[in-house]
Amino acid sequence: MTGRLLLSEPLPAAETEPWTTAAERAEAARFGSERRRREYLTWRTLVRRELGRGAQIAYDGVGAPQVTEPGGFFIGVSHCRERVAVCISTERCAVDIESVGRDFAAASERCMTAGERALSDDGRLGALLWCAKETLYKYAGRRELDLLRDLRILSVDIAAGRIVGRICDGEPLELQLRFVDGCVVVWRC
Repeated sequence: MTGRLLLSEPLPAAETEPWTTAAERAEAARFGSERRRREYLTWRTLVRRELGRGAQIAYDGVGAPQVTEPGGFFIGVSHCRERVAVCISTERCAVDIESVGRDFAAASERCMTAGERALSDDGRLGALLWCAKETLYKYAGRRELDLLRDLRILSVDIAAGRIVGRICDGEPLELQLRFVDGCVVVWRC
């Protein structure tokens, strides 16, 4: 396996219970939102359906989820109201998903350069750019990156499902994109 993207609606408890631990269900029970509980248990279910019931999940030093057993796998996780997205790979990976109906106007000035906003006239560009920047941020695996200054989107080809971005002065990175059920998902794995 190099990498795989998994998408799901938030699953009901009857579907997640066989795949999650008692400790995870207890942690989820502390969340104030039923939607948030379902998202949390759904992504863990997706990981275990792919890697096996014994997959152990923890968080790294920057708070990103990771698989500790079996070794050799990386995961990326994201969710929005409509969907949960997980990428699983034998290499570092990241994913972000957002509703295309979400208003990104306020974030646009703070997080997207004029050049990035001019990359397409597609009405979904705000959601797409936000997801691309979040994916780069997660992929970098470190905190305190500035979405405007440190993370750049160089090109967008919606028809080909491809975005090229850069983290600081690093090499260009190719990201994939897809629209599904009113959401945009951007990933690298």
